[in-house]
This record gives sequence, C-alpha cells and structure tokens, in this order.
Amino acid sequence: MQLATIFLGFIVFGISENIKGPAIPRIQFDFSLDEKQLGTLLSLNALGYLIACSFTAVLVRKWGIKAVSIIAFASMIFSGVLIYISHSYPLFSASYFLMYIGNGMLEIGLAILGARIFVKNTGTMMNLSHFFYGFSSTLAPLMATGLMTVSIFGHTLDWRGMYLIMLSLSLLPIVFALRSTFPGDDLPHEDRIPLKTLVRDPALWLMVLILSFGVVSELAVGGWLVNFLEKAYLWDTVTASGMLSTFFLCFSLARLLLGPVTDKIGFNLSLIIFSAFSALCTFAAILGGEKLAFLFAAAGIGIAMIYPTVMAFIAKRYPHGSDTAITFTVTLMGVGSVIGNYAIGAVIEGVKRLYGAETQIGLLRGLQAGYGFIGLCAAICAISGCILYRYLHRRQELI
Repeated sequence: MQLATIFLGFIVFGISENIKGPAIPRIQFDFSLDEKQLGTLLSLNALGYLIACSFTAVLVRKWGIKAVSIIAFASMIFSGVLIYISHSYPLFSASYFLMYIGNGMLEIGLAILGARIFVKNTGTMMNLSHFFYGFSSTLAPLMATGLMTVSIFGHTLDWRGMYLIMLSLSLLPIVFALRSTFPGDDLPHEDRIPLKTLVRDPALWLMVLILSFGVVSELAVGGWLVNFLEKAYLWDTVTASGMLSTFFLCFSLARLLLGPVTDKIGFNLSLIIFSAFSALCTFAAILGGEKLAFLFAAAGIGIAMIYPTVMAFIAKRYPHGSDTAITFTVTLMGVGSVIGNYAIGAVIEGVKRLYGAETQIGLLRGLQAGYGFIGLCAAICAISGCILYRYLHRRQELI
C-alpha cells in the first residue's frame, strides 16, 4: 500500500506538471491572453510551489504525512473541478494557482514519504520512484492532446475536461493512502531535529548547492536544447525535438537502472561521478560541434541521478528530521533555480551582443555560452560534491 501510494503519487505529479503544454495555446485563445498575461499565469507555478514549501512541513508535524498527502491529492482533484467550471479568467487563474499549491505540497509530501518509507536500498528506491515521474511526464502531453479531442455525449472535452479527468486520477493514490500507515507520524515532536540544528550543518548547505545547480541544469535542457539545435546547427524542429526526447529517454532509463549503483558506491560519490559525467558530456557536445550533438542527450544519464540521490542522502543523514531538511533544501532550490534560469538567458544575450547581436556568429557564440552555463552548473554540482566528500570523510560520516 505504501509503495502504491508513492509510485502512483509520482505518476500523478508528473501528469499534473506536464499536461499544460498542449493546453496552453487553447487557454490563451479562449481567454484572449497576451504573452505577458500568459507569462504571469505560468509564473504561478513557482509562486504556488514556494508558498506550499512554507507550510507543508508544518502541517506534516501537526497532522502527519498521511493526512497531508491525502489533502495534497484532494486539492488536485478540487482544482480540476474548478478549472472545469471556470469560464472567467479570474476564476481560472485562481484555480490554476490552487493546482500549483497542491503540486508543491505533493512534491514535498512525496519526498518526505520516500525518506520515511525507503529505509533500505534508499538510492535504488528513490530513483525508481522518480522514474515514475519521468515516465508519466513523457506520456502526459500525448495523453492530454488525445483527451482534448475526445467527445462524450456529443460534447468535446477540450482543455477543461482534460484537466478534470487527468487531475481526478489523484483519487487512486488517495485510496491507497487511506489504507496505509506511514512511519514517523507517531514520532514525538521532541524527537525531531529542530531547524536551527539543521541549518548549522555545512553538509545541508552543500546539499542545497548541489540540488539547486543540478535542477537548473536539468530543467534548462527542456527550455534550451531544441532552441540551440535549431539556431546553432539549423536543425529542423522534428529532428531537434527528437534529440530532446532522447535526452528524456536517457534520463528515465538512468533512474530506472542506475539506482542500485548509488547504494553500492555511496550517495556522495554517486553525486560527484554522475554530475561530472553530465558536465563532461555537455562541454564535449559544445566543443565537438554538430557531430557530437548526441552527447547532449547522453548528459541526461548523469543529471537524472542528482535529485533522487540528494533525497536519499537527506533521508539517511537526517532520519528524524528528514521532513524539515527536505523542505528547507527544496525551498532554497526553488529560489536558486529561478535565479539560475534567468542567468542562462542573461549569459546568452550578453555574449551575443559581444560578438554582434544581429550576426549568425553572435547568435552561435551566445547559444554556446548559454549552454556552457548549463554544463557549468553540473560541474559546480561535482565540485560541491567533492567538498562535501572531504568534509564528511574528515568526520567519518560518509554516506
């Protein structure tokens, strides 16, 4: 029951985060949104996520992870109902905001659940759980596109009905969660590690660095790889998108197959090796030109392992304070990823102007520099991992 709850939870999480792609053009048309309004709508993702980070751990302490998980899933269903009946932009934007608060609660809740449940083979199980997120994320846009064209009793579902049906899948993990008991809910409050103690631990701050730069490197590929291949190498959209799909295939397979490696060699060493591999692939792809473009996809093997391995590390290092440690780390990661993704755009624009904003060579160098920053983020993960390794080795606390 516990495994079903967490695996189904990650499937629902992947679906809720990635069905927006096919729906956005239709939403923009129905509400006559300009690009600025659309950007504001999408920024609710980050805002709702950060707000959820601020209170989810508190609720977990007060009510327990079981209750909070059920509330998170239920809020997704409720937001789906509100989206379905929203025919004015204010109601829709409020519904969308509620969905992303539920998303944030879900991410933190699932991370805490995993930390409490996977006390054995932690790296393997964390990576397997995140594989289900990657798997559903891959299928979500295709499922959403198909559902929007389905007619029921002569009525086309369109994007509103699609959101209702897809978010209603949250009912499945609720059923399993209701029939489960989760460890840690009966732990006395005084036995938990306080936040003040956690923030004095240099290892936790190094985890924040590793996770923040790792997530920037991970998310930036989805936003910039197709753009890079089309403009730098003049690839057509289908071929460039195929390379992005290959990246996500490598990403998902790595989480499915390489989890046992992290348990065998240790989480700290895994973070160093996998992030360094991703950085080397990225730099080699940039320097090697079009003939080595396949290494952009291969970089997904390394970068895929960072998030679940960090979660496994936290679960092992802070068995009685994982909820607080995860919330603290993931909240700062959210802030860091916003800054990091902004920095990529700034680097591209700055280098492009340096070489000539309107020239092809300026565009090429700008894109190479921006993508080089993505590789640099992975390299900083590896460097931070080395510092963490040295710190823990001196204290004989290697994990």
